[in-house]
Amino acid sequence: MIREINYWLSEHPAIVGFRWSHAKLFGSTWSFLISALSIYFFSAMALYLILSLSNRRRPIPLGPIPAIHSLLMAMVSGVIFLGILLSTVAEIRDTRWAWRGRTHNTPIQWLLCFPPGTRPSGRVFFWSYAFYLSRFLHLSRAYLAILRRRRAPVARVFSHGALVAMSFLWLEFSQSFQVLAILSTTLAYAVVFGYRFWAGVGLPVATGSAPVVLSCQCLMLFCNFFCHFGFIFMHFGKGGCSGIGAWIVNTMLNGIFLGAFLHFYGKRDYNCGSNRGRYLVLQNEIEEKKKKIN
Repeated sequence: MIREINYWLSEHPAIVGFRWSHAKLFGSTWSFLISALSIYFFSAMALYLILSLSNRRRPIPLGPIPAIHSLLMAMVSGVIFLGILLSTVAEIRDTRWAWRGRTHNTPIQWLLCFPPGTRPSGRVFFWSYAFYLSRFLHLSRAYLAILRRRRAPVARVFSHGALVAMSFLWLEFSQSFQVLAILSTTLAYAVVFGYRFWAGVGLPVATGSAPVVLSCQCLMLFCNFFCHFGFIFMHFGKGGCSGIGAWIVNTMLNGIFLGAFLHFYGKRDYNCGSNRGRYLVLQNEIEEKKKKIN
């Protein structure tokens, strides 16, 4: 059973022989990326404006659709996590001889810094391509958030779109440290969307899902910053890394993620603080009325 899983996720000829090609792969051209993101942004913002102008404040009932989407995202993220984990182990096993003969690289150095001139081919780039395609499934989360009248919908729209663009750049320019980024992201998504599916179908959960979601997002941010610092150290201290040009754009997109994260949770904490303040004032008024009656 384990051998079969390992074969289908890391040793299959389609995975081992994968090559990033504009001519043969779906969604691999710049024109497709720009067109798809443009349609996504305009349609999402049009939906948001229509609901805002209609003065509808209540969420639109979507039935089991959010739960089904969460289940799909959890399953896809879990498969990509396991696939790239097994593929990474296989790549380290198969290329260790080359490191010993030519360089002094270690596995962690390879994970943080692909050598200059690395081509987007092989096992890990197959799963990077799968991760890129899965981002389009994740885009529908923004539409669900708008229809359900969730907080900060505009920030969600732009952050989801930025992740699609970033995953495309990882493939196009053989971005270093993408393996660690995909591992942390897919692991966090598998947990978060699995939890959302569990809660969405009405199964018993602990009160308040915010700690689960927040912990996973903090894990992703921490891993992202670790990868950036490790990449910079390796690039300027060890003779260069692949994807330094895309790293600049990558950093800007990560700034969008951080801004959306702080905006969403900062606004929520402010609202919670305001509600708690109103509750305390109301309690004080009730206590004063009781004293006057007595």
